[in-house]
Amino acid sequence: MKIVFIGLGNMARAVIGGMLRKDIVKPEDIIGTAKTRETREKTAAEFGIQTMEKNADAAARADVLVLAVKPQFLEEVIREIKDVTKPDTLVISVAAGKSLAWLEEAFGRKMKLVRCMPNTPALVGAGCTGVCAGEAVSEEEKNYSLRLMESFGKADLMPERLIDAAGAVSGSSPAYVFMFIEAMADAGVAAGMPRAQAYEFAAQAVYGSAKLVLESGKHPGELKDMVCSPGGTTIQGLRVLEERGMRGAVMAALAACVEKTKSL
Repeated sequence: MKIVFIGLGNMARAVIGGMLRKDIVKPEDIIGTAKTRETREKTAAEFGIQTMEKNADAAARADVLVLAVKPQFLEEVIREIKDVTKPDTLVISVAAGKSLAWLEEAFGRKMKLVRCMPNTPALVGAGCTGVCAGEAVSEEEKNYSLRLMESFGKADLMPERLIDAAGAVSGSSPAYVFMFIEAMADAGVAAGMPRAQAYEFAAQAVYGSAKLVLESGKHPGELKDMVCSPGGTTIQGLRVLEERGMRGAVMAALAACVEKTKSL
């Protein structure tokens, strides 16, 4: 089985790395394309896969075709490959905002289509991916798509109507978490901590808190209350965050992501 990646950016490399680590596929069964020779050579050296310059040449060989280009380039890419893509090829798109109906219209015929929304923590094997599948995709192909996405983290099947929300909650939110870590580290530096140590402490606090949510099964509000001693320091910090509208700001940011995704 040949798996072809159109585009070899961060998401494609995360998927390729995960598949190889989990031994889902061998390097010789993967082909990737990219515009620049530098990217092709770098990816081939990193993973031992075959790379090609022309999208159509690679797509013609695909049993599974992963569209890993940015949404604004997807229409052009599909024009290049639609006439050579085999009817029974499983097509997996990781482009935000492009619906199954849009993809089928772009190909101009019924296709086996899957949409996935991975996030950048996939690069370290800690991704979170929403997956939805078209009517032509069999249960076996759905499970195979999930296996690919689970090779670099958590993945869940969901109806397409939820995929944009999943993209906002897991796909865009790492940027907000990085900003939160940076702000906490800045506060640590202001209080006298060395910069490198402040980043390490802030990042570990976020990592440990997320792990506690996932592994304890407790509601985040309950875990929050466990940290807030009566008359203590933490509750004073929470009061400031509430006064400055942290919850509302986060919810508004994710809502803006969903709206932007729908307009892509």
